[in-house]
Amino acid sequence: MIPPEEELKLAAGALSEAAGRFEERLAALPAPAARSAEQRASAAAEHTALRVFRTRFMAAHTDEVYAGLTAGRAVGLRIEELVEAAAAAFPGLVPTAAQLADERSRRQSDKEGREIDQGIFLRAVLASPVAGPHLVEAMLRPTPRALDLLPDFLRTGVLRMEAVHLERRDGVARLTMCRDDRLNAEDEQQVEDMETAVDLALLDPGVRVGLLRGGEMSHPRYRGKRIFSAGINLKNLSSGDISLVGFLLRRELGYINKIVRGIRVEDGERWHSGLADKPWVAAVDGFAIGGGMQLLMAFDHVIAASDSYLSLPAAKEGIIPGVANFRLARFTGPRLARQIILGGRRLWASEPDARLLVDEVVEPDGMDAAIERSLAGLAGEAVAANRRMLNHAEEPPEEFRRYMAEFALQQSLRIYGEDVIDKVGRFAGRPS
Repeated sequence: MIPPEEELKLAAGALSEAAGRFEERLAALPAPAARSAEQRASAAAEHTALRVFRTRFMAAHTDEVYAGLTAGRAVGLRIEELVEAAAAAFPGLVPTAAQLADERSRRQSDKEGREIDQGIFLRAVLASPVAGPHLVEAMLRPTPRALDLLPDFLRTGVLRMEAVHLERRDGVARLTMCRDDRLNAEDEQQVEDMETAVDLALLDPGVRVGLLRGGEMSHPRYRGKRIFSAGINLKNLSSGDISLVGFLLRRELGYINKIVRGIRVEDGERWHSGLADKPWVAAVDGFAIGGGMQLLMAFDHVIAASDSYLSLPAAKEGIIPGVANFRLARFTGPRLARQIILGGRRLWASEPDARLLVDEVVEPDGMDAAIERSLAGLAGEAVAANRRMLNHAEEPPEEFRRYMAEFALQQSLRIYGEDVIDKVGRFAGRPS
């Protein structure tokens, strides 16, 4: 009988050899956009064969691979660090940094689709009851950027980043999305800045509650008006600047999951949980489209202006709306959830059905007062403990992890679907 470590070594060697032969054949073909129909079919068949190999390899060796990458789970690697380590330790399993850089230089329609291989790998890791929880926990730790900025933020209470402004005032961490020229459309910089802001809000002992609101726009159609969020930046997706790991997975496993569960801290005073969590309020002006609507399901209290609306157009765009498929039916019931996700139904804040997702609907000129009332209402000593128990009951960590495992692969397939590339390409050609 072959020892497990020797079996892994042999299997990894076979995978590396198969991947090497694949790369040689691929190099003989033109770039994806220049291939003939016959060449595209040939490349697709080659990709499929190797992806079957990768899937079987991970099915047999996920926990051993993960243990090798994390020193027996003694080291917590974030997803971007994990795929980088996997590329170095197991050639052919996931794309290398050079391959990803080449992909990133191309439009979505011109890419090879190598992120699908990251999806195969991350689905297996997240699906594992051993490796998966360890990875999710690693993603709940504060980012190095936030830890570097923490001392100065504790002193000043103010941080201005490209996509998010953060201010601590009267015990409230006030996060303002400030991409005023693009209606707070989400990109990788926005995810980076949001996670930094959420980390700081949760780490700051002077903060008792968080608030998220959109700032005033300079966009010609909404100049001077507050807008919550237009969702994913489809122009960035078309141009190839929305990545599976850096945006689609980091967003859900990073700052949104931290809003729901809190941030993992090494603090002896938190022996009872190890998490620093706080209640959160969201205030919707204008609209919360796509990712903006997804965000609302992670918040404890949502206020919407009476002339605002919510929508999840991801199915029409061809992609999966983050964790909304996991969370939405809990709020709305299954029939309305399908109308919103599959049918693209728009909910105006003034509609009765919108009250399933929004706690308060107020006139636009009453938003400021309503926000301050809601922040005061979440200041009670027992609020944090009760929201923690509500979230634990409504969204058990294991169920979230299992959803994210399948999401990792299915979303990687969707962002390379021909229908998606066609739709976002047409959107990218529209005037702003």
